[in-house]
Amino acid sequence: MFPDSETETQAHRGAAAYRRRLSSRQMEAEVFARANRAIRESRDGGPLARARAVADNRRLWDAVQAAVIDPSNALPTELRASIAGVAMAVLRECGTEEPDLDFVAEMNDHFAAALWR
Repeated sequence: MFPDSETETQAHRGAAAYRRRLSSRQMEAEVFARANRAIRESRDGGPLARARAVADNRRLWDAVQAAVIDPSNALPTELRASIAGVAMAVLRECGTEEPDLDFVAEMNDHFAAALWR
């Protein structure tokens, strides 16, 4: 059964209100959490769902890597280098024929947890 338009509208308003209460770091944590949901759902969804989850995670970690190698990034250089190393490891894993999605999910979890602090 599909929700009626009033229920949908209320859900959209609720989601928007939730997002307005989040800090930018918490919103970033939500991106990692969504990437992990895609990984979990891909386990039952077949090869297309798995390919989509891997592609989504590649885009996420490409963005992370681009952000930390940007010279204007305000994070300390050592922290940026550490994050870049993790990003390279995740991207390398996502580029394999059979990526270890448990490893990718673990890295997503670590970053999401750090961003929620």
